[in-house]
Amino acid sequence: MVRASQRGGEPLHTVGVCRHEQEGLGVHEGRRYPSDGPGQGSARAPDMSHAAAIVRVPIGRRLLALLRSLLPDRMAPMSHPTDLPRLSPGQRVQDPLLILGVDRRGGDTPHTVLTLGNATGTLTSAPFWPEDQPKIAGLAAGDVVQVIGEVALYRGQRQLKVTSLRPLPKGAVELSRLVPSIGDPAPYWKTLDGWRAEIVRPRLAATLDLFYTDDDFRLRFEACPASLGGHHALLGGLLKHTVEVASIARAIARVCRAEWDLVLAGVLLHDIGKLESYRWDGGLFAMTEAGTLHGHVVLGALMLDRAVRAAQPTPCTGQELGILQHLVLSHHGRLEFGAAVAPMTLEAEVLHYADNASAKTASMADALADPGHFDGESLVSARTLWQLDRRRAYRGRSDWGG
Repeated sequence: MVRASQRGGEPLHTVGVCRHEQEGLGVHEGRRYPSDGPGQGSARAPDMSHAAAIVRVPIGRRLLALLRSLLPDRMAPMSHPTDLPRLSPGQRVQDPLLILGVDRRGGDTPHTVLTLGNATGTLTSAPFWPEDQPKIAGLAAGDVVQVIGEVALYRGQRQLKVTSLRPLPKGAVELSRLVPSIGDPAPYWKTLDGWRAEIVRPRLAATLDLFYTDDDFRLRFEACPASLGGHHALLGGLLKHTVEVASIARAIARVCRAEWDLVLAGVLLHDIGKLESYRWDGGLFAMTEAGTLHGHVVLGALMLDRAVRAAQPTPCTGQELGILQHLVLSHHGRLEFGAAVAPMTLEAEVLHYADNASAKTASMADALADPGHFDGESLVSARTLWQLDRRRAYRGRSDWGG
């Protein structure tokens, strides 16, 4: 089912899909909460093909998808990138790599160290001594280079001893080969749009539509990392993180009788400020000037304020805008952790813990999956890890007799 409609001068289409858990909304003391159903509590993008709902997205996305499908692939097919974190001493590398950092060190023996990476992870180069400087003259972070070298061990740490290094032109290598990515964003959008379509509060839905029916917003949101080097620090990481937070929050909301529509709105809005806080062009994740000065929490609240005040007609009341801004401003929980204010509503509390659970579990999973954190077959990480708040990681497992 497709119906055409108009909002703010932009044509929209309404697509009929299944309604997820259509009988699964209960009522308790005037609050709506979801009951158990398919996909409950999953941290991954669940399949919404069984669900019935109405989802509204800009008709421009259909045209954009069509144009993308017609564009020829200008990149030659390439083999999978070498798994840098799993390379052992003595193994050779002959790959295009992205320069993530150039560390020029002085002292008695000045030298330069490069941080190199691809979609699998990173590897530090062995030092380039003064006689090697011509090899790297003019190179900077963000450049792509064809590298030949061999992995060596120095003081227990792996490093790449580069024997040949050649700059490659911009666009010569697919970005997805050079930078970690979530892959196809479509399953994640299917989940979020399906849940968004369930919202029955018209002013709440209209406020979310200011962002989630905008083509440019969606394209940036599906590319943005969720952090620069911590949890979900990959292209599309913000979209994946948002789906995880929504899945966790959905389960918590059911147990504690929080209003699911409002919790979901908080999930969808809580990190929108990262679109103005971060930049990720060329595969380098960095902070913008606005992000440095204000942070994504404040920027998100300001983005919401601007969008609501610019909309005609205004989608929500002033009090409702304040409630939504509180969700954004308080989602880090405590002021010392970056919140502008501590959570003061049930829905804000749910959002905070769901957000934290997604971030912390992703960081732990990433730490356990990185062999560089462990010496040989050791089950305990060789050192405390900053992404785990200076804790160690333990990778011992058992089949428990099963």
